[in-house]
Amino acid sequence: MASDTSHGTQSYFREDHDLRGVIDPDFLALGLGGTNMMAMLWSVACGRRAVGVEMRGEPSLGVHWNIREDMYHQFGLLDDMMMERYGPDGVPKRGDGSVFRLSDCFYHPDTIAGQISADEVVNSFETRMHVGGTIDHIEFIDDRYRDGEPNRTITVTPPVPVPRKPDPSLIRADMAEVLDGPSTFQTAASELLRMWRRYLEKIEEMDLARGLAEPRVRLFLKHRVITEDGDGFIPGPDGRLRVRIEEVQEMDYRGRFVRTRAPGTEVIDIGVPELFVVAQGFYSSDAERLGFTQRDVKVDHKDGRGPVVAQADYLAGFCEVLVDGRLRRRIASEYDKDGNEYWVRQIAVGHENDPEVGWLLVQVPDFETFDPIAEGLVPEDTDRTSPEYFAGYQQLLYECYIKHAAKVLELEPEDLAKVQMDYGPKLFSLVERIGEDARLAPNGVVAGDSFGNGHFLTSGGANCGVIGHSYRVLHFWQARDTGVPVAEAIRTLSDGIKQDTLAWLAVSAGEFSQAAPINFGTDRIRQIAEASGIDEGSRANTIDASRRFRHKLVTLDYSDWRRLFIRGGRLHTDALPPLQDSHPDAREAKEPETVN
Repeated sequence: MASDTSHGTQSYFREDHDLRGVIDPDFLALGLGGTNMMAMLWSVACGRRAVGVEMRGEPSLGVHWNIREDMYHQFGLLDDMMMERYGPDGVPKRGDGSVFRLSDCFYHPDTIAGQISADEVVNSFETRMHVGGTIDHIEFIDDRYRDGEPNRTITVTPPVPVPRKPDPSLIRADMAEVLDGPSTFQTAASELLRMWRRYLEKIEEMDLARGLAEPRVRLFLKHRVITEDGDGFIPGPDGRLRVRIEEVQEMDYRGRFVRTRAPGTEVIDIGVPELFVVAQGFYSSDAERLGFTQRDVKVDHKDGRGPVVAQADYLAGFCEVLVDGRLRRRIASEYDKDGNEYWVRQIAVGHENDPEVGWLLVQVPDFETFDPIAEGLVPEDTDRTSPEYFAGYQQLLYECYIKHAAKVLELEPEDLAKVQMDYGPKLFSLVERIGEDARLAPNGVVAGDSFGNGHFLTSGGANCGVIGHSYRVLHFWQARDTGVPVAEAIRTLSDGIKQDTLAWLAVSAGEFSQAAPINFGTDRIRQIAEASGIDEGSRANTIDASRRFRHKLVTLDYSDWRRLFIRGGRLHTDALPPLQDSHPDAREAKEPETVN
């Protein structure tokens, strides 16, 4: 347990840990993203004890997710299982004393969406609203050139029917089927994560208050597995791992986050869980210490080069513009100095009735370098490590972002530049990667993005982890209840995680070179091809990632959301302009009318 310092002083910021229900849990979640929090909930709904370990404290992930309806149906199943097992007195309550139903807080036909936080919904401060938003506009803009001339084809699909209530019979087992179809809901990742977190916290609070010797849930929210080799994961005679964690203090030390053991605290020995799951984002040092590695996924773009690493580079930004309940995709032609055509994509994601949510992603042309020397912004002898060079680089990033983001929104670049930007533009590289085996130990697996990740423009990672991987944990406990040996159940769980991720990678591979979005379906893709006059089998030109000249590219750093750099500006509350029939380049080429 945590102890006072040797000077005998009392810390007012640290609490001694009550370890009831912690030792040898049924389920241990290392990382509390969506995958593992849903896995904890399935475990509790099956009558198991669950412990969660997270070192980042409160959820802060700022991205927006497009959610398939299966998640809503899973919420309904969880609500039913919790009520059936524990009764009204054993399930969490909202602020007004009503039963905390995940499905109702996420979406209900009698409440509305808008600018809302999960805490307001859970605490019943705002009883008229729910956390999720519906997608009322699904639009695809094909602005690729045809026969050397600008050409525009717009496809507007009807909104996906929103279920009136959750129906567990509609939960799909095939991840390819889940992902190769439209989303129904949009939600801020941080608010959905916060809804899950509050549910788990309320279970822990009520069980501790009732004096239970073994509370169903225990949470350690500023902790990590001890990083020294042989001290955090300790194998037993049967190979199963005992896990020991430590409380951490996080600091912004000289421009980067540093974590060290909190002064005056001691190691917490969790013991040997029956099952632990590592799901800690794109990169997991815990999984790596246990021997887990990933490999790059290669895709054959049918351009004569054979399989190459599936990679695309994007600029991400979060603007305060009313995109509303909309999912808008655009693909356009860009040409290098030699006249070679490349396809670039943009996406605009909003939230129903919320003018502060404009999550905009724009793909960077493969030939773009953002080199201020080559662009003539700084002298040729400028030191590439100097502030002057970096300022020119940042200016080129921003100009590229505003140019492409404005086109997907049908706004003028100068108007978009006046809008407040709470994040970005941030350059990141999207690379498909996957592990060979999700099994880490006789009692542990790796899941979520930590196991593998594909193209996430349609929130494939969130859906694959939450709807797929965590649902496999439910099947694990159901198998154990029927007498399946733990080794066999974990083998099945590991294989299922890989099967879901492979389905995601297969579905998302086309996003790197083909035109139509992966979740439009075969019939709609054919309609788009016929309308644009461009063969649906056509592929984009790509440059091998190893030959790109850019600054170091990494996956999107979620730590940035806790140290935002805000570009001040206005809130754009007007509806987006209607999509025009003409291509933006055709408009620019048209001579302006003279006024007599």
